[in-house]
Amino acid sequence: MTKLLIFNPEHDLCLAHANRHYVAPRSAVEYARSSCAVMLPLCPDAVCTSAYDPLPTVDTPTVIVPWGWNITLKQQLLQLGADPSLLPDDDTLHRLRQLQHRSTLLPLQPDCMAATSIQEVEAALADGHGQAVLKAPWSGAGRGLRFVGGNLSPLDRTWIDKTLCNQQCVMVEPRRDVVLDFALEYLCSDGQLHFIGFSAFNTANGVYRNNLELTDMQIEQLVLSLTAPHALDNLRAEAEPWLESNIAAHYSGPLGLDLMACRNGTIAVAEHNMRYTMGMVAHAKINRL
Repeated sequence: MTKLLIFNPEHDLCLAHANRHYVAPRSAVEYARSSCAVMLPLCPDAVCTSAYDPLPTVDTPTVIVPWGWNITLKQQLLQLGADPSLLPDDDTLHRLRQLQHRSTLLPLQPDCMAATSIQEVEAALADGHGQAVLKAPWSGAGRGLRFVGGNLSPLDRTWIDKTLCNQQCVMVEPRRDVVLDFALEYLCSDGQLHFIGFSAFNTANGVYRNNLELTDMQIEQLVLSLTAPHALDNLRAEAEPWLESNIAAHYSGPLGLDLMACRNGTIAVAEHNMRYTMGMVAHAKINRL
């Protein structure tokens, strides 16, 4: 049996649009075509392609493993001649999309909220958030973010209106003094959550830039040096049973939980990714050296 890897880095955009015939920006298409090798550390014995090129001739039956599943990718693969039996059904894709909504993680984010109007955003800011980060519910890798102060500008209001129109709510989070962005990487299978390892990465204004080439031990020690005693253990003790019950019970595949080590010694939950991540690629690469 041959694994066919599909590198579709536009996955988060496809989730946001939820349209079978969504056309990704040219930059995403070109990046996918030129960077398929990014998947190979995850599965070096597989065949790798993008979702925009003819399917390579491989032995059958084939297991298709994309960067992330969405309804747009399914439609692309069908048009390219993929065997429908190898693709998830529409109900499954709809359920996975709902699980990837940012509000899914609110039980692990007690100081965050989903606002359904500009008035709710303003109330959240007045209620103590002050400097806040607004996030589109379906977005990732630092996209779909807007940093706001106590008073919303006309451009802020336009962004909120557009996001509410397209995605029905806006996530409101306090702006944190972050000293390290890192992630816990997992694999969900058979209803269980399996820890793979750590990753750490650089961001600029919330946008992902690159991963740090550090071992699990180095990342863990760095986190422990920057946070209060037991902060990491306590976070994992709370988050992992919740992730297993609420995500792994309904999903099989990679799962990344992005976290923020803050200057006050706390650890905050940023977002989750039900897809492969560059952190997983970095982890696989380091562990093969």
